[in-house]
Amino acid sequence: MTDTATTPAAATPSKNRRRPATHVDANPAKAGWFTKIVLAVLCVVWMVPILGTFVTSFRTLDDVNSSGWWHFFTGSGVRDATIANYHHALSGKGMGEAFINSLAITLPATFIPILVAAVAAYAFTFMEFRGRDFLFLLIVSLLVVPNYVAFIPITKIYRDVGLNGTFAAVWLAHIGFGMSLAIYILRNYMATLPKTVIESAKIDGASHFQTFYRLVLPMSVPALASFAIFQFLWVWNDLLVALVFLGPGDKEPVTVNLTHFKTQLGQGWELTTAGGFLTMILPIIVFLALQRFFVRGLTAGAVKG
Repeated sequence: MTDTATTPAAATPSKNRRRPATHVDANPAKAGWFTKIVLAVLCVVWMVPILGTFVTSFRTLDDVNSSGWWHFFTGSGVRDATIANYHHALSGKGMGEAFINSLAITLPATFIPILVAAVAAYAFTFMEFRGRDFLFLLIVSLLVVPNYVAFIPITKIYRDVGLNGTFAAVWLAHIGFGMSLAIYILRNYMATLPKTVIESAKIDGASHFQTFYRLVLPMSVPALASFAIFQFLWVWNDLLVALVFLGPGDKEPVTVNLTHFKTQLGQGWELTTAGGFLTMILPIIVFLALQRFFVRGLTAGAVKG
């Protein structure tokens, strides 16, 4: 009888060999020094103009005209800092009223397309009807059409029905321009939801409205929040649509109001920078409040299985 000795190599299961690391990155699982340097340089290049704008908003008109913003950190620049630019931008230039107008434009133009697109995405995902796929492709194909192509015909329609110069004109324009992307994002997300839950609701006798309102809508919060961030930022920072369909006046948003800060002779940079940072406060708050849903909503539906 022959004794068979089990060698350590046979007893230990073989492991897959790791790919050898390159000389640039010593650990393939982590970012190497080259990647970190490139990212740091990109961040600095991106942040320098923002820093210059922020510093300029605290400088007086004489300082802005006499020296560059980097002189703020030398000499008496810090001691001469003032918040009068922000006060003058809010009171003297009408930024406060324009801020309210932007809210009146942005909130309906954000929530209405989300609600309509969510209903449409549910129909494209869970309902069977003739021409469903063709209609979805037709809606998605509208993403390649530039918005400004539709300005002239829409303006003529608004003129005929008396909507030019009203908030409703801007609402309808933003709703129409954002609807294709909203339906595309929400439909792709809803396609990843477990269909067994929807089938169980049908077995229990739930209607489409009940299934949508009680099941699909709560499970689609990440995708809804992702599009809400996009739509809110687009509408809040929009200048072209506001100029075309609303124009300057007592209903102008903050983006149009900012164009009045700088005069024809190039004066008013200190007020423009202060007003610009005032307009950034609310979008930053919205993004920070919804950022936890941002990546989840965008990546959902990208990979199946």
